[in-house]
Amino acid sequence: MENFDHTCLFFPLRSVPGGSGQASSTKKERQLLKRAESSRMEIDANVLRCVLVYTLLPPAGHLDVVRQLVSQGAEISCKDKRGYTPLHAAASSGQLTVVKHLLNLAVEIDEANAFGNTALHVACFNGQDAVVSELIDYGANVSQPNNKGFTPLHFSAASTHGALCLEFLVNNGADVNVQSRDGKSPLHMTAVHGRFTRSQTLIQNGGEIDSVDKDGNTPLHVAARYGHEHLINTLITSGADCTRRGVHGMFPLHMAALNAHSDCCRKLLSSGFQIDTPDSLGRTCLHAAAAGGNVDCVKLLLSSGGEHNRRDKCGRTPLHYAAASRHFQCLETLVACGIDIDATDQWGRSALHYAAASDLDRRRRVALEPESEGVQAEREKEAALCLEFLLQSGATAALKDKQGYSPVHYAAAFGHRHCLELLLNRDDGHQEDPESPHARSPLHLAAYHGHAQALEVLLQGEREVDQADEAGRTPLALAALRGHTDCVHTLLSQGASPHSTDQQYGRSPVHLAVMNGHTTCVRLLLDESDGAELIDAADSQGQTPLMLAVAGGYVDAVSLLLEREASVNLADSHGLTALHLGLLCGQEECIQCLLEQEASVLLGDSRGRTAIHLAAAQGHASWLSELLSIACSDSLSLPPLRDHGGYTPLHWACYYGHEGCVEVLLEQKGCRCIDGNPFTPLHCAVLNDHEACASLLLEAMGSDIAGCSDAKGRTPLHAAAFSGHVDCIQLLLAHDAPVDTVDQSGRTALMMAAEKGRAEALDLLLTCPNADLSLTDQDGNTALHLACRNGKEDCVLLIMEKLSDASLINATNAALQTPLHLAARSGLKKAVQDLLSRGANVQTVDENGRMRLVLASLMLSPFVLHEGFSLLQHFNALLKSLEITFSLHCLTFKHSSHWV
Repeated sequence: MENFDHTCLFFPLRSVPGGSGQASSTKKERQLLKRAESSRMEIDANVLRCVLVYTLLPPAGHLDVVRQLVSQGAEISCKDKRGYTPLHAAASSGQLTVVKHLLNLAVEIDEANAFGNTALHVACFNGQDAVVSELIDYGANVSQPNNKGFTPLHFSAASTHGALCLEFLVNNGADVNVQSRDGKSPLHMTAVHGRFTRSQTLIQNGGEIDSVDKDGNTPLHVAARYGHEHLINTLITSGADCTRRGVHGMFPLHMAALNAHSDCCRKLLSSGFQIDTPDSLGRTCLHAAAAGGNVDCVKLLLSSGGEHNRRDKCGRTPLHYAAASRHFQCLETLVACGIDIDATDQWGRSALHYAAASDLDRRRRVALEPESEGVQAEREKEAALCLEFLLQSGATAALKDKQGYSPVHYAAAFGHRHCLELLLNRDDGHQEDPESPHARSPLHLAAYHGHAQALEVLLQGEREVDQADEAGRTPLALAALRGHTDCVHTLLSQGASPHSTDQQYGRSPVHLAVMNGHTTCVRLLLDESDGAELIDAADSQGQTPLMLAVAGGYVDAVSLLLEREASVNLADSHGLTALHLGLLCGQEECIQCLLEQEASVLLGDSRGRTAIHLAAAQGHASWLSELLSIACSDSLSLPPLRDHGGYTPLHWACYYGHEGCVEVLLEQKGCRCIDGNPFTPLHCAVLNDHEACASLLLEAMGSDIAGCSDAKGRTPLHAAAFSGHVDCIQLLLAHDAPVDTVDQSGRTALMMAAEKGRAEALDLLLTCPNADLSLTDQDGNTALHLACRNGKEDCVLLIMEKLSDASLINATNAALQTPLHLAARSGLKKAVQDLLSRGANVQTVDENGRMRLVLASLMLSPFVLHEGFSLLQHFNALLKSLEITFSLHCLTFKHSSHWV
């Protein structure tokens, strides 16, 4: 139901005002032409279009200029930044002779601009009927849509002077029922703009009178929305359906009533419409009229039998709508007819609640376009007038909704000072609920929403200024949280305590203000006589205001706290100082402020991590360099930097792959050695595929570190194989990393790759000349066992290709299991086939003496069900040669805990 927006469809070309500008414009054009003739300069789109948009020259003068420009090489199909061609410009300004000349030069007649509009579109929009006729005669497409689906017929239907253009289009076959992308037909466009004659033309030529747009609105809905009474009469006379539902299930009468068109309401009522028929939200036309605010519509509907106590699906009566929209006369009319003044909706709100919170969408409007003080004052006056009338008519001021809020709460929340004064002057309007001492009071609501004047009114009474809500927050805490400086000042002047803390985090108003960067509020709070005590006050997590300001990156607040001598080295419950938090959150300006105050760079948190560790872990290379410089300045050499896990900053930088930080650390002599946790920085780098970091380490420390082992005997090659990072494996092998080194469990890097199914890594390791497939772990498993056991068929096949020792096919582990046992149990079809073809022994029994379990596993493997009994037949042949009887029907298999 939005207005037809011309600017979205077409940006009309500017016309130059009349008067003295004519001579100067003509002189300028002649100068351009003279320069073109003398220098044979190329004439661009702007020059040609400039000539065409000046409407003061006589048509013949335009044509002569255009001819000269074209003769000098001007491009007749050139476009400006919005895609307009010279034909668009000439058509828009009605220069028929120029249009004819351009058409004779064979320009593209249906060329569209950036909005999809052709020359025919713009001519129709500006009512240039002679140009429209010429374009149609030359074969212009009368039904071409623009980017929004509007055709020239839509434009002529909407245009101020497009009546004759519309007739030309209709007579030349334009589709009168064509719809735009939002479903609007040309008849909708006439209804928007009240084009009475054109609507008749469309209807007479087959226009669908009840066509619906994407919202379900018919032309009758649209005409009712915009108050075009004569057009409504035409549509109804032509058979328009008054009972057709539109957007939200509303009828045309809803539209007329909502938009305060009483004459249209009267016309629609005369068609026999049932007045109390609700829309999809349960709202009758009387609800719509009350919301629209036209008392004549309300009176008309009431006199026509409208039910004044009818409720919508949310339980609201017309009185609720009139009160919410501040329509005093409508309120008077509804109350006079006996409406229930204390009727409540499904949330327990009466009309008085809505009057106290009237103009509910003001905040949204203010955010888009701030209102002047005069407009706000007028709205306040209207709201107060409605509320006073309801009170005088017997509305209950102490009535509370289902959340326990009275009209006083609503007036405070929406900052209606006059409404508050009216409500508080009534004996029953401001009583606190003794059963809910911790409920959010009107003071809390006014403070939270920043209504200082409402606070002043409320504090005139005997109210506890430091009353806590359900979370233990006082009005001052809420005002500080939201940064409402005026409210903070008002509350402090009334004796509010800045030392109160909430229940959940133990935070004071200073904490709440600083964590949201409200520096002015922080200053007001600290300026109190005992404000110095708040500077280093810690919340329940041990965090001071300085820590919260740094974490949020609020430099002004940090500077203010440091000016007030806030301690920079205090730590929270996790041992984190403000410097730690600044590095974790990447707040560079705050970090600089802390370092200027000589914050310690060597203090460790609860896990022993210093600021240097965190800088390395977060990748702050520049800060890492400065922190190291500070740390070295306090002693001749860099002190040991190990956290409680034995990890150094170099470990952290390599683990997260921060090359810049690795380079900075390796510049320090003390970092170019293996230090701390034996899971070295090289382990950390290759584990996470940070090849660049690994390369820096090997270059700085030498190839010997490629063979170092951690506490479990694992080398960097084990770590790279575990994660399957091929580039890192290649790098380590290039630095002579030992391939057959075993860890404490007896496994090599190759075995680890096989177990984890890292096929590419395994393939690379198998190419090493000293790769030994016969090595076993402490359980007697070879690499082939491990791949079979974990169902890594790709790895099994790779090992089988490289296997030169046939005895490993039937090698048993500590549990006397062969690779065939394990492959069968894992259901590896190709692996089993390959093992059998290489001579795997089906007679081999495991430690429990089970040989048939291999067969049973094969029988129960999914691939047998899909591939038939080829393998079963193969086994039968083998068993027959061994004189073992095999009967399918008697084969049983019981799961035991050993095999699960």
